[in-house]
Amino acid sequence: MQTIVECVPNFSEGQDAKKVEAIIAALLAGPEVYLLDREMDADHNRSVITVVGTRERIGEAALRGIGKAAELIDLTKHQGAHPRLGATDVVPFVPVSGVALDDCVRIAAWVAEQAWQRFKIPTYLYEAAARKPERKNLENIRRGQFEGLRDEVRTNPERLPDFGEAALHPTAGATVVGARKFLIAYNINLDTAEVGLAKTIAKKIRASSGGFPCVKAMGVELKARNQAQVSMNLTDFETTPIGVVFDAVAREAAAEGVSVVGSEIVGLVPRRALEDAAVHYLKVENYRPELIIENRLAKVLEEQAARTAVAGANLCALAEGFVRAVAAPTATPGGGSVAALAGALAAALGEMVCGLTLKRKSLEAHYPKLEAHRSQLAALRARFLANVDRDAQSYDSVMAARRLPKATEAERAARDHAIEEASKLAATVPLESVEFVAEVEQVLRDLQPITIPQAASDLSVALALAEAARAGALENVHANLPSIQDRAWVERIADRLGRLENPRSGPPETSGT
Repeated sequence: MQTIVECVPNFSEGQDAKKVEAIIAALLAGPEVYLLDREMDADHNRSVITVVGTRERIGEAALRGIGKAAELIDLTKHQGAHPRLGATDVVPFVPVSGVALDDCVRIAAWVAEQAWQRFKIPTYLYEAAARKPERKNLENIRRGQFEGLRDEVRTNPERLPDFGEAALHPTAGATVVGARKFLIAYNINLDTAEVGLAKTIAKKIRASSGGFPCVKAMGVELKARNQAQVSMNLTDFETTPIGVVFDAVAREAAAEGVSVVGSEIVGLVPRRALEDAAVHYLKVENYRPELIIENRLAKVLEEQAARTAVAGANLCALAEGFVRAVAAPTATPGGGSVAALAGALAAALGEMVCGLTLKRKSLEAHYPKLEAHRSQLAALRARFLANVDRDAQSYDSVMAARRLPKATEAERAARDHAIEEASKLAATVPLESVEFVAEVEQVLRDLQPITIPQAASDLSVALALAEAARAGALENVHANLPSIQDRAWVERIADRLGRLENPRSGPPETSGT
């Protein structure tokens, strides 16, 4: 997969394995989505499912899970130690490879809108996708839980959802959707049933009460174990490592004559987080990640693969394959794909210029900015390349929709809906390419005064390619808009186009469509 996005939906069911299996089956029912982990907790009455998929497929997978959970879970009959708002309580998207956090923000916004449109489940956006500052933190949205929000949303405008009306779904409640960096769900169990102590400790260590940064914590009761638990989310394990949190909880518990009986990780955890914990307790001096043999081996293999790819690649043959596909008497790949490729080449030339300049000692003062720009261009290049395929696939989807049967009224309605959704995607993909062009052009202009003079012509070629990518992508957006009947949606796109067609009027709109 060229792009990898992690999705970690939390469902309000941790006791009925058949229901959880049905939800997982729904998540995996489409292509390019894979299960990494599942966690069921009977005390919390909650399941945490970890899946990964491509940028193009992960949103639809999440929606399948949301729809299935709405069928199977009734919040009016749900009880558990963990606070919750909905059958699908929270759906975060996390960038893993070939994508940026902004991509996940777009996915989150689209999923939130579609959850309301398809299932009439009100949705809220949080973390990086939040549209209101106070909604960045999940606990602010979840205040009062399902029962409290169900009553308050009817009368308090401040609690209105980002998508939906002033009423929750009668059984599925509301869902919170967002984009964030990697989060570690980490729980510490105490040798006591006194939940008050766990709540006191949680208050002392969480960031919102003046404790450790990037730590969210609460105290809960584990009735089945007759234990109290400090349940935490570590939103940046490099800022506040697992070992630091464990020490703090153990210290506070010991002060009350209580010991820690164990801890648990819910879902998956980066290897670096456990490495840091081991180093913390072993007090390893002069530690660096390269001391881990698996890390060193992975780096060596990566470098070897890169050298092999460069040595073995026949650039002419690689280019010829795509050019032949464009030249073939078929509609795809067409102008949208070629425009996306032009954008990828523009970004790649910028990367090359950064790399060459980073070899010049005389320009060392600009190294930090050059490294940052090179990373940004690499991410944009990956997005453009993904859009080469996405543009062709979206056009094929429109054609497939037009071939659907239309003999009956029901068939005509289904066909019209399919054409509408496919046409929206066919307009959205090139629109994203135009947005990416605006970012590339800004970076290329920033590079002109701080890179080697010998590469000035390369930057000029890159800017020309970027302009070609913009013009081609805009033509594809305009070509698809007449087929779309949703006038409100078209107006939102037109508003974004108004800014994008005049690239110097301001930054591109980056919210979902």
